[in-house]
Amino acid sequence: MKLKNAYLLGGLISLFLMGSFVFAEDDFPSQPLTMLIGFNPGGSTDVQGQVLAEVLSEQLGQPVNIIYHPGAGGGAAAAMLASNTEQGYVFQYGLSLPFVFAPLVSPASYELNSFRYVAGISLDQSAIVTGPDKPFNTWQELIDYARENPGLTYATQVILDHFVINHISEIEELSLRIAPTTGGADMASLIISGNADFAISGGTHASYTDSGQMVVLASLSDERLVYYPEVPTLRELGYDISMHAIRVIAVPANTPDEHVRVLSEALEAVTHDPRFIHVTEERIKQPVIFMNSEELHTLFARQVEEYKQLIADSVK
Repeated sequence: MKLKNAYLLGGLISLFLMGSFVFAEDDFPSQPLTMLIGFNPGGSTDVQGQVLAEVLSEQLGQPVNIIYHPGAGGGAAAAMLASNTEQGYVFQYGLSLPFVFAPLVSPASYELNSFRYVAGISLDQSAIVTGPDKPFNTWQELIDYARENPGLTYATQVILDHFVINHISEIEELSLRIAPTTGGADMASLIISGNADFAISGGTHASYTDSGQMVVLASLSDERLVYYPEVPTLRELGYDISMHAIRVIAVPANTPDEHVRVLSEALEAVTHDPRFIHVTEERIKQPVIFMNSEELHTLFARQVEEYKQLIADSVK
């Protein structure tokens, strides 16, 4: 009888341990996470991402490590993420453009539906900027000077801004040299040194405008930039084009609902944290927002259709 009870007790303990193991496996996150950033260190995404990783690790109770995988304006990191099988333990932070635009204009190993979009947490303030000691300080002065001096150098970061500047060049009949960069830090060095005449900036310019090392010429967003309200948008300047980007967290499409929910709730808490608000609104001068997965899905579906039309119009 005692032997039988011993077997019974052993079986119950085994079942308990098995149940605890299953629970631990489902208790996301139960191990460190990895944040992919698709640009080199030093730009605005990195500055913001470092604070995001710190606060997010506190919310999740696990370390959040950063891996930089620059290339194609975030597209190289997106391609890496699309094939990842770790169900939310690896995620990408950065611009929405690699997801909504890049696959439309260049061969890619992923598409919009290769990912789940967990949350949007800040509104990108993309701008066209120039450096100190240039003979132009407004958009029209730049256009006039570029017409008289063919071969100005434009520093590009992402596929869409390259597309935008080519579109403008055709309208204005400009001849430009295009200099690809791997992020805001690379762009900043070219602009400040004078090796590039003007450039796209997703937010890095905020660290240089007060000192006069950069001048904002135009907003690439649908609206005027929150912290540079005197600067016109491209649409106001007569170009029917924009780069309305959101900084988002994306995970592979196979990530379970529960993992997405946990990440989303943690990220919403991050947007209320004073450290994240400070680095976003004071250092890189972007509005803090929170958009959930459903809101992002609706926005991105609409943007894809708008970009498809833009591409179609450009080849007519």
